[in-house]
Amino acid sequence: NGEFFLLITEYKKDRLMKCIKSLLVIAIITLLISFPLVAADINPHTAEAIKHAESAQTHGKAGHTKVLLEHAEESLKHAEAAENELSGANKQHASESVKHLNEAIEHAKQNHADEATKHVSEALIHLQQSTGS
Repeated sequence: NGEFFLLITEYKKDRLMKCIKSLLVIAIITLLISFPLVAADINPHTAEAIKHAESAQTHGKAGHTKVLLEHAEESLKHAEAAENELSGANKQHASESVKHLNEAIEHAKQNHADEATKHVSEALIHLQQSTGS
C-alpha cells in the first residue's frame, strides 16, 4: 500500500515537472516570437512600400522595366498612405520617397530602366529612413 502511494506520488511529480517544462518552453518561444514585433514597430504601409520598392529595384537592375513599374506603383500607394499617417522627420522622408517613386514611374513608362532604378533606390533610402531607425 505504501509502495503504491509512493509510485503515484512519483508519477504525479514527474507529470508536474513535464508540464512545467512544457509551459516554460512555450513561454520562451512566445517571448522570442513577440520580441521582433516590438522591435519592428514600423508603419505597416511603410513596410509594404519598402517591400515593393526592393522588388522594383531588383527588377530594374535586371532590366525588367514592366515589372519595375508594377512594383513602383504599388510601393507608391503604400508610401502615400504612410505619408498620411507619419509625422515630423519620418513624414518628410516618406514625402521624399513619394517624389522619387513618381519619378521612377515616369521613367519606367518611358522604358528607362536605369533611371527608374536610380529613383527607386533613392525612394528606398527615404522609406528606410522614414522608419526612424
